Amino acid sequence: MTNGTLPLFGLGTFRLQGQAAIDSVATGLELGYRAIDTAQIYGNEAEVGQAMAQSGVARDAIFLTTKIWTENYGGDQLVASLKDSLAKLRTDHADLVLIHWPSPGDAVPVAEFMGALAEAKRQGLARQIGVSNFNIALMREAIAAVGAKEIATNQVELHPYLQNRKVAAFASSLGIAITSYMTLGYGAVLKDPVIERIAAAHGATAAQVALAWALQLGHAVIPSSTQRANLESNLRAQRLRLSQDDMAQMAALERNGRLVSPEGLAPRWD
Repeated sequence: MTNGTLPLFGLGTFRLQGQAAIDSVATGLELGYRAIDTAQIYGNEAEVGQAMAQSGVARDAIFLTTKIWTENYGGDQLVASLKDSLAKLRTDHADLVLIHWPSPGDAVPVAEFMGALAEAKRQGLARQIGVSNFNIALMREAIAAVGAKEIATNQVELHPYLQNRKVAAFASSLGIAITSYMTLGYGAVLKDPVIERIAAAHGATAAQVALAWALQLGHAVIPSSTQRANLESNLRAQRLRLSQDDMAQMAALERNGRLVSPEGLAPRWD
């Protein structure tokens, strides 16, 4: 049963299409994942919905997140687009609905789309709401529109090479969770000698170390994989405890190594 709190460990579906999306979600649910993250722009909501429906796992045991795409931010469009998403997902609500990126060129003001998102919550279409890829200035605008207590999370790129400390500290000061996406840095951090050494010392994988690091900082993580062995292995990161020295070594890996900053979408990063 999802109790309303943001799960710290979930399954991401970015870049997964067609049968690969169905199989990943089906396998994840079978292995014990109970939080699934998708988005309108991923083009896989129907596949995620199919996998959930066929899984035998009760809907109220799954924490489902989706994200509204930029072209649907207008006050009259957002709720309608979310209803379309929910139809594809074969459910009457999402547990968390996020604004995926800031509105390009501020075409739709933050107050307007956050107001529409709050309305979706009032209608019961979303249990919780939040944002993604917001810098501090945009978070301030979102808070001004709906209040900090209404914003469950800011989902941002965050991995050992991009630790996003300013945004994380600001969010934390207001009780807003950070969800780390791309925690493995598209796999780049898995070859890092420091992480490899820490992993060897714990009898763990580099992926487990990166995920455990983010979890110990208090962030939620949503790694994805199409491989059953990796899905299973990633879950075990929840049981890995890194020492203070391990965490200090991980902290020293910061290099502002941002991987995702699409032109026309990305804000001015902090």
